[in-house]
Amino acid sequence: MAENVDRLFVHCRQLVTLTDGAPTGPRRGPAMQALGIVHDGAIAVRDGRIVAVGPTERLGREYRARDELDLTGFVVLPGFVDAHTHPVFAHTREHEFHLRCAGADYMAIAAAGGGILSSMHALRAMAEDELAARTERHLWGFLANGTTTVEGKSGYGLSLVDEHKSLRALQRAGARVPIGCKRTFLGAHEFPPEFRQDREAYVRLLCDEMMPALAPLAHYCDVFAEPGVFDRQQSERILQAARRHGLRLRMHADEIQPMGGAELAVQLGADSADHLGRISDAGIAAMANSDTTGVLLPGTILFLAKPHYAPARRMIDAGCAVAIATDFNPGSCYTQSMTLVMTLACAQMKMRAEEVITAATINPAFSLQLDAEVGTLHPGKRADLCVLDIPSWEAVGYAFGGNPVVMTIKDGVPVSANVQEQHPEWGASGRARP
Repeated sequence: MAENVDRLFVHCRQLVTLTDGAPTGPRRGPAMQALGIVHDGAIAVRDGRIVAVGPTERLGREYRARDELDLTGFVVLPGFVDAHTHPVFAHTREHEFHLRCAGADYMAIAAAGGGILSSMHALRAMAEDELAARTERHLWGFLANGTTTVEGKSGYGLSLVDEHKSLRALQRAGARVPIGCKRTFLGAHEFPPEFRQDREAYVRLLCDEMMPALAPLAHYCDVFAEPGVFDRQQSERILQAARRHGLRLRMHADEIQPMGGAELAVQLGADSADHLGRISDAGIAAMANSDTTGVLLPGTILFLAKPHYAPARRMIDAGCAVAIATDFNPGSCYTQSMTLVMTLACAQMKMRAEEVITAATINPAFSLQLDAEVGTLHPGKRADLCVLDIPSWEAVGYAFGGNPVVMTIKDGVPVSANVQEQHPEWGASGRARP
């Protein structure tokens, strides 16, 4: 007798399950190429969880569902996990983009009061209700691009009051949008103007006042470890304070200039070291022998017109756990498209299609301690899916520009659709028919 489930997704042209590997833990080296492809695949879902995956012909016999959704012609992946974003901001900074295109340097713009400080002034002037509403729109934008789990940072407030406002806005937005959301406190994003002449005082403020007050609102603490911003000693003090208050650790590391950030992240047991455009050989070796995930952000390098993409190929070959993310933010990477980031990872960092799929799903999930919940389509995990209108999984990276995501499914429920009316399974509203 057929088993009852809530919903069946059937006739996926190719179902990319990633079940050829372990359900949890990071994928490294050759294991990043194990995708577990099922042709004419199906997924059975009950209570938001995956019950079974396999060929449609078999699951159609074994399960009966109240709702059945035909995904003929589409490639279906686990929902993307975007493990580095800055979605809590008050305004965009397109004028700075055009200044950079005309030759201005990012650090020079920041020194003149632009950059993060421009976003700081705008956020401080905005009420929490409006900030939460804008952040909510940003979270919906991730869903429209196939992302079902996101890590979101504060970092444009740079004061106790405004960092609290930022984390509260993110918490409120996350409660109103059907997306998994981890919150990161990034008070150490820049030195605010009132502390430019006394940086030590701001580090003390972060460690002694902001950390204990804001830790209950966050899961992680991050720091922008970079010469000219937070040096190695300051970064270590801030992250050690974060750990004392129960936060897990992440780092902006070795982005613009080499500073041994990757080595420090490993030393401190951070869950991720991000950017890594200037990572050293010693940093690669340290990460390869650790559980610190390298979260690479090629969109930022493209947007800033910098020459140093992270050496993904060397990192993967060395055995590092590698993920990719958008770095969505108003100043240095204004995109929410993981599929575009996949293209950049392939073309500029020499990653394979299989590797970028793994780097956008299970590896970032591991960096967020969510690998038992999302990132692959093993039975028991959340039924988070990204439905792509591409000819095959090999078109990941190859197809770019526009949005190939036709549907995003969270906990077994279609929550976002970008489709035309003529598709037989959708109406003019763009919502899936049950």
